[in-house]
Amino acid sequence: MRFTDDMRRYAAYLPAHLRESVEAPRSTWFGWRGRSVHIARGGDPDAPVRGILVHGGGGYTAALWPMTGVALPGTEVLAPDLPLYGYTTEPRPAAVRYGDWVDLLCDIVLAEHRRDGKPLVLFGASMGGMLAYEAAARTGVVSAVLATCLLDTRDPEARSAAARFGWLGRHGEFLLNAVRPLLGPVRVPIRWLADMSAMSRDPGLARLCATDPRGGGASVPLGFLASWFGFAHTPPEKYRGAPVTLVAPVADTWTPPELSQRFLQRISAPTQTVLLDNCGHYPIEEPGLTQLAEAGRAAVRAVLEQAG
Repeated sequence: MRFTDDMRRYAAYLPAHLRESVEAPRSTWFGWRGRSVHIARGGDPDAPVRGILVHGGGGYTAALWPMTGVALPGTEVLAPDLPLYGYTTEPRPAAVRYGDWVDLLCDIVLAEHRRDGKPLVLFGASMGGMLAYEAAARTGVVSAVLATCLLDTRDPEARSAAARFGWLGRHGEFLLNAVRPLLGPVRVPIRWLADMSAMSRDPGLARLCATDPRGGGASVPLGFLASWFGFAHTPPEKYRGAPVTLVAPVADTWTPPELSQRFLQRISAPTQTVLLDNCGHYPIEEPGLTQLAEAGRAAVRAVLEQAG
């Protein structure tokens, strides 16, 4: 199965004791606005809590699935491939915008909530952190959010960090909006605009992420990037969603923890920060992985205690 083969390529970079415990998920499909959205499912189907793994730009389910047992231990897990990435069928790739990602994730969250009412824990990696935050804010049915990064595109320093070149981050919204009427549908490799070499401290994993045609090697429309830079996320002061835990890799040279902490400190809900020692943007190093697993278990325990 191609999906499983892709997953194993990423799992090979985990420490041996975790690599051996990775279980292949099954592929399922979710019809949404003319798309066939690929959703990987696995974990314990009888677990009282369901986790949703949310990837960011340059990621997809196969790339992140090896992290599920660490980030969402003891849960039933699902992980969608957002349009433009992974195995999701996208009929109009040039028309995909960041708002589509937000709407899709919210609809998946609501569908899972309606299915059986299990408490939902969202784990967002990289750009997926703000997606998880936004879905929790909009749906009101999420019990906890964990995020490796909370990159607020309203923050000029955060935009500069996200872009491959600082000037592009500072002026990207203006530049992309200026060209969007004519060039919005034009697709470019994401690595042209984002420093994919900073994805991991391991050069092999960084290279895999940057060249994978279903992940960081994919092309995205300029209109998508413009819509992300200009998207108005729920202001943190008005957030009324679930508790948010920032699980920030300490050695992340791409999106340093302090950028996310600035946003976290403004959230009007219970928050906490867990720093993952020795971990880069894609956290595969110890002791950070053990710290991530402890944070995941604590979040699940808190959700179960709240559910009574």
